[in-house]
Amino acid sequence: MTNTVLKVENLKTYFKTPSGVVKAVNGIDFEVNEGETVGLVGESGCGKSVTSLSIMGLLPEPIGYIEDGRILLENKDITKLSEKEMRKLRGNDIAMIFQEPMTSLNPVFTIGQQLSEPLLQHTSLKKKEIRNKIIEMLKLVGIPRAEQIIDEYPHQLSGGMRQRVMISLAIVCQPKLLIADEPTTALDVTIQAQILELMKDITKKNQMSTVLITHDLGVVAEMCDRVIVMYAGQIVESTDVRTLFNNPKHPYSQGLLDSLPNANDRKKELRSIKGSVPRPDELPMGCTFAPRCPKVFKKCLEERPPLFQLENQFCRCWLYQDEEVVASGSQSVVGS
Repeated sequence: MTNTVLKVENLKTYFKTPSGVVKAVNGIDFEVNEGETVGLVGESGCGKSVTSLSIMGLLPEPIGYIEDGRILLENKDITKLSEKEMRKLRGNDIAMIFQEPMTSLNPVFTIGQQLSEPLLQHTSLKKKEIRNKIIEMLKLVGIPRAEQIIDEYPHQLSGGMRQRVMISLAIVCQPKLLIADEPTTALDVTIQAQILELMKDITKKNQMSTVLITHDLGVVAEMCDRVIVMYAGQIVESTDVRTLFNNPKHPYSQGLLDSLPNANDRKKELRSIKGSVPRPDELPMGCTFAPRCPKVFKKCLEERPPLFQLENQFCRCWLYQDEEVVASGSQSVVGS
């Protein structure tokens, strides 16, 4: 029996703006089991990063807030916790690797000072023990000269080294859940591969559950067990990695996969999905993907589809309304 580490139920995250309330995340459900990596995929503006900030309790209050839903970390609803209680969880039970390491690391503190913070907050280790632990963590993530780098500043390191520092900062207290928000976006391809391999080894060794946020389907194929495809603040498809690549159901998922370059068709033009993700305050009346969908028909323009449960995946598309039963609102779309 696999333990569920994270369970998100009907999460709705809204933002107050001068033009009204914006529904950035509008009712999503998913689970992450122990030792499992679940990918959140979609273009910029689909609600992936807002989902991660909601889980971490890092929304810019009072502008951003959770309107409805529950986030359960090992069956404990963390949306009900105070900021003081959340600080005890962050870095200890739940940690995050942010998108850009240069802006995530404080330029006026040494690497050692920044990595010592979670250990000072969550452990009773002495000063020398903390230093030894940090050097051990830096070596674990493949940083050379760890004994010297611990006393250096972020600007003295390359992008790849800074991202390794961010990984060590996230895992220093061995959290149960790791959230990685585009962890390789700012890195060149060679360093990307090294960082992904490093993350895979560390999460496997520590049986760590991971939510990997990315728009790169190559990273998904390499890292994830299951995938959630998001569009305009909602889940449009959810399944295991193999099924998504072999048999994507939603036209948006199909479009994302069609836009990948194919080594066998080098002379062909790359396909793209026409248009762009609608702003959360300008969503169309029916299906949110209808204005960009090549398979759109009348019902798509008039009614918003629910999430349909198919044989081994969930899909939010009217094309599949007769194939299976509709998934209930309380049912997890990625639970096993």
